[in-house]
Amino acid sequence: MGFEDFAFGLIRIDSVTHEHDVESIMGTSARGRKKRRRNSVTPSVMHHSVKEEEIPWKCRCLVIGTGAYGRLPVMDEVRREAARREIKLLILPTAQAIEALQQDSDKTNAILHVTC
Repeated sequence: MGFEDFAFGLIRIDSVTHEHDVESIMGTSARGRKKRRRNSVTPSVMHHSVKEEEIPWKCRCLVIGTGAYGRLPVMDEVRREAARREIKLLILPTAQAIEALQQDSDKTNAILHVTC
């Protein structure tokens, strides 16, 4: 998977520009991530229960990109669930999350927030 561009409000992966948050599965695919109406934020990391959301847990490492300025908070419940599942959790501003994914995306899933 090739990350080509990232700026506030967009990310370009494999010649496809996404203007919404993106979910990456094992470094082989990227898809737009649905947002909830409430505050239009990435649902799994901010306001909603881990049980309510589709977090890509089937991995060894989960990278959460917290936005252009790193301001998207991650719920403690997400941290606890990652620990319970013995999944390494990397929480980084999105540009740094992309760098981490470029270094090692094997057995790694990601949720990348494109604003904040």
